Amino acid sequence: MRFNRSVLTAVTFATLALGTTTALAAPASAAPNTTPQKVCGSAYKTVNSAAVGSLGTVYLTYNAANGENCVATIRNNPGTAVDMALWIEVPDTSERGEDYGRYTSYAGPAYVYGKGHCVDWGGGIGNVHVQVYNSNCDARREHRVTEVR
Repeated sequence: MRFNRSVLTAVTFATLALGTTTALAAPASAAPNTTPQKVCGSAYKTVNSAAVGSLGTVYLTYNAANGENCVATIRNNPGTAVDMALWIEVPDTSERGEDYGRYTSYAGPAYVYGKGHCVDWGGGIGNVHVQVYNSNCDARREHRVTEVR
């Protein structure tokens, strides 16, 4: 009887441990805790964003300490890898950054020095692309274009 109680106790603890581990494991399709700051860095603050249809968002961030902008494209519902892209350019200096490939959650980061300059940026998920021109400048009006290719 004593042996059975010890075995029963061990089996119970093993079952509880396995159940807890299984309960805490995130499913592969769960939305991640991805933010523009996790992609670009904690010093980067979101200054603009553009929806990529209903698939996700392209974020423009800025770090006041170093004058850099960063762009990240983040999916709303991560899962199987899909075509994703992003780009950023400072027209005044022709400095450009980009990232493209097949990703499960996000594309990026890409950085440019943008202090005191307008920036053009955009991104895409699947066949939906968004482009933002004359962004974050006082003198010009921002222009957005969304395309389904």
